[in-house]
Amino acid sequence: MTNLDGRRAVVTGGASGIGRAVAQALAGAGAHVVVADRDEAAAREVAEDLGGTPWIIDLDDTRSLDTVDLDADILVNNAGLQVVSPIHEYDPDTFRRIQRIMLEAPFLLIRAALPRMYERGWGRIINISSAHGLRASAFKSAYVTAKHGLEGLSKVTALEGGPHGVTSNCINPGYVRTPLVEKQIADQARNHGIPESEVVEKVMLASVAVKRLVEPTEVGSLARWLASDDAGMVTGASYTMDGGWTAR
Repeated sequence: MTNLDGRRAVVTGGASGIGRAVAQALAGAGAHVVVADRDEAAAREVAEDLGGTPWIIDLDDTRSLDTVDLDADILVNNAGLQVVSPIHEYDPDTFRRIQRIMLEAPFLLIRAALPRMYERGWGRIINISSAHGLRASAFKSAYVTAKHGLEGLSKVTALEGGPHGVTSNCINPGYVRTPLVEKQIADQARNHGIPESEVVEKVMLASVAVKRLVEPTEVGSLARWLASDDAGMVTGASYTMDGGWTAR
């Protein structure tokens, strides 16, 4: 069993979806979890339920992260958003916002967390990437760009952190059963020219061998293992959990 007693974990976007499942998994292994989210009510609710601490923060305000002092043994960069649109119609400010939240903010949080991790000689950076960190899909230019960038950031962190006992890895799920995925259905239907009722089968699961969505708890389970001492030699890796999507 994974034992994270005495460890302090920060999970961004921890109040819902994948983030909440990861927070629950880490807390269940004994970690004190800081639930970082812009939704104050939800963050406080989850933190209270887990015996953790809420951190109310809007990761779109990246300037505020330039000088943050982050005391964490485990950092999970999970917060994100999705907007589906063709490149020639994509709103430039939305593209920039997605890069800030999903790439710039993880860099700044890693930058803030590493000094304490280096001092202790132990740390875990877990980046919730995506199959889209390894593959592209039409109409997702901002998301795919951010996730590909996160993959590179994670690998550089692994190389720099290794001599200090700090690992850095990505988890790459396919479509996960979360509100973020559910909100995409109408946009996917419009852009692909199909009914909403056909989006899951014809778009989300089209390249998947295991014909179902990933459950958030499955991602949480992998994150819990990556945070453990057993994963000390695992770094710079990208762990697919996509039902075979990226095997093609």
